[in-house]
This record gives sequence, C-alpha cells and structure tokens, in this order.
Amino acid sequence: QVQPVESGGGLVQPGGSLRLSCTNFGSIFSIYIISWYRQAPGKQRELVASISKGGTTNYADSVKGRFTIYRDNAWNTVYLQMNSLKPEDTAVYYCNANYNLWGKGTLVTVSS
Repeated sequence: QVQPVESGGGLVQPGGSLRLSCTNFGSIFSIYIISWYRQAPGKQRELVASISKGGTTNYADSVKGRFTIYRDNAWNTVYLQMNSLKPEDTAVYYCNANYNLWGKGTLVTVSS
C-alpha cells in the first residue's frame, strides 16, 4: 500500500526555518502532482503548496515568499522549505499525492 510519509516537523521559534520531507508516494510513472496541506487546531485543512510532474508550483497567498516546494531529480522526495515561520504557521502538515493519497502528517509548532 502506497502511503506518503512526512518527516521534519518540530518546534521552532518565530522567524526560524524547517524543512519537511515527503517520501513513499509512488513511482515517477504514477505521480502527476504532490501537495502539502496543513490543518491548524479548530480549522479546516488548507492547501499550502503543490508541485506538478512538469515542475509547476503553486502556493497559498499566506506562504508566498516564505515557503518553497521542490523535489529531488528522481522524484523520490518532495520537500517543503519553510522560512520566516510565524506562530500562525503552527499546524499538522500533510503530504498528498494525486489528490488521493494522504500521509499521517507531521506537527509543526512555531512558538517562543
């Protein structure tokens, strides 16, 4: 069973950086888009960023200029580089493959 696996979450101070990783989302032949979503306590899950097989990226307005989504050349891992983190970025971050397969999430807490 293919299921994305997230890693890299943790506690960071405001203004700090974290890099999330997503692996095990399937072969390069079956993937057409990988997305990162997040869900804060009491809020709906929202799209943070996505990257298509062709390399097109998309970002939520709230993270533009601060977050970067990219992949390795072999499509084994997709990363979410998060800089200038804010307390409002605190959430469980989920990796999604093809709008279908979900990981279990990794918690990011931004707090002093």
